[in-house]
Amino acid sequence: MERVYVTGHRNPDMDSICSAWCYAALKNRIDPDHSYLPVRCGAMNAQTRYVFEKLGIEPPQLVKDVYPKVADVAKRDVITLDVMDPVYTAIKELDERTLSMIPVFQNMHEFKGIVSLHEISGFLISDNLHTRPVYRFLTDNFKRVLPGYFYRIGEEREISAPIMIGAMPYEISVQRIRELGDVKPILIVGLRNELINYAVENDFPAIVLTGLDEDKPVSVDFSSYRGSVFVSHIDTAETVRLLRLSAPLKDIINSDPVSVQSDENYETAKARLVNSDYRGLPVFEGKQFSGIVTRRCFIGKPQRSIILVDHNEISQSVPGAEEARILEVVDHHRLGFERTREPISMKIEPVGSTCTIVFHEYRFHGVEIDRITATLLLGGILADTVMLKSPTTTEAERRAVEELGKLAEVDWKSWGQDLFSHSASIKNRQARDVVESDFKEYFEGGVHFGIGQAEVVTLEDVPEVKDELLAVISTVRMKKSLDWVLLLISDVMKGESILLSSGFEAGEKKLIYKKTQDNEFYLPGILSRKKQVLPEILRVVEELELA
Repeated sequence: MERVYVTGHRNPDMDSICSAWCYAALKNRIDPDHSYLPVRCGAMNAQTRYVFEKLGIEPPQLVKDVYPKVADVAKRDVITLDVMDPVYTAIKELDERTLSMIPVFQNMHEFKGIVSLHEISGFLISDNLHTRPVYRFLTDNFKRVLPGYFYRIGEEREISAPIMIGAMPYEISVQRIRELGDVKPILIVGLRNELINYAVENDFPAIVLTGLDEDKPVSVDFSSYRGSVFVSHIDTAETVRLLRLSAPLKDIINSDPVSVQSDENYETAKARLVNSDYRGLPVFEGKQFSGIVTRRCFIGKPQRSIILVDHNEISQSVPGAEEARILEVVDHHRLGFERTREPISMKIEPVGSTCTIVFHEYRFHGVEIDRITATLLLGGILADTVMLKSPTTTEAERRAVEELGKLAEVDWKSWGQDLFSHSASIKNRQARDVVESDFKEYFEGGVHFGIGQAEVVTLEDVPEVKDELLAVISTVRMKKSLDWVLLLISDVMKGESILLSSGFEAGEKKLIYKKTQDNEFYLPGILSRKKQVLPEILRVVEELELA
């Protein structure tokens, strides 16, 4: 099922977060073919945290961006092997399934490494670099690799030994065996009783018998022998070849492979794989194995699907939105949307809150609004319209607030006052949070500017923090390479504001607002950035362009 992210703008306010949560809930009820996830791309303000904590629900998940991630292309249902599985099994799986690599585990859950053709070729090549290599064998793997049966199973299930073929005359075979010193080999031999008895007497770890008819008895007394005896149904050469491949994977796996995290950027992971010697890499979520990626996974770049709420300009959206597939826009701001490759659904209404539009969508689809959803929608509307005092307020908000108050089982006026009482005092907040927590950028008439807004219950604290706020405003202007940065500080109780400016002299001279001090203007009766301040700034920018 495809996941669709429902996101508000950067530095989200309550309307942005509540509308994302409520619209995702609506879409999940009317569209069973997709999974809608509300997300946010910034920290919540004090008001919003208070509402979600009071309701006892999780707020939208914080996401840094919506660029494609490893998780979007990773294979999760993959073949795995155990560290004790024979090398033969890995070769067979890699070949028959045309796999790039196979994850290897211990006890089904503990990731131990990977095996690929790279590790297997290294294992086979290393055999030829030694005069007589010593292998690790698991006797349990004999029957998994060799056609045949156990004549007897010895005490030792794990053996480290070279392979010796009993094909030479007895005396020469014994001489070669003695040259091994204290190392005792696994003997692969036909029905040569004298040599078999020698192996039994010298307590070889295992004997593999070849060339026997299935019904032919073995006329050797193994009663005192502590090793294993296996009867192979194939010839000696094939027995040797396959026996080597019965070695457990734990001896050849790459136990410290290059890996990627599931939340790692798609392009970063692709580059890491392409620039490595591997054709596949394991994927982890933290320390937990979650799948693999191969070079095939990166043939086609995926797109994440998103719905924009409370904004329609890509510059204000979550990072990566420019590469995402935008399905819908639900907003109440001016249009600044870019061209799309295909038609999308746009729900734009000239109302005071995006939550109002979401409320209308619930009514349009005939979906019942529960108490929690009603409370969130009510909070978004009251916060964005400043308890219906903002000039952006329409009759639609007034009707919605009355109805949502009943569904939420609250008196909306009392609840609204409670909501705004949880706005942190401006002197108790970090200056950077005040400036950037609800900050929007614009580019008009060759001027790149940004306006932040902070809602307070009194302007009396502003003089104490003004210098600190102006310092942050200056820093933001330089960091974002803006021409002009403004901060609107609004007293929601008295309905008045103070506007702090970064010092764009050409623009400040043309503002209609009363300048009270350097970089400071008094705005009586003004609460709305969108409907009152932004139009004035756009007028000034237009005059500057025409001058």
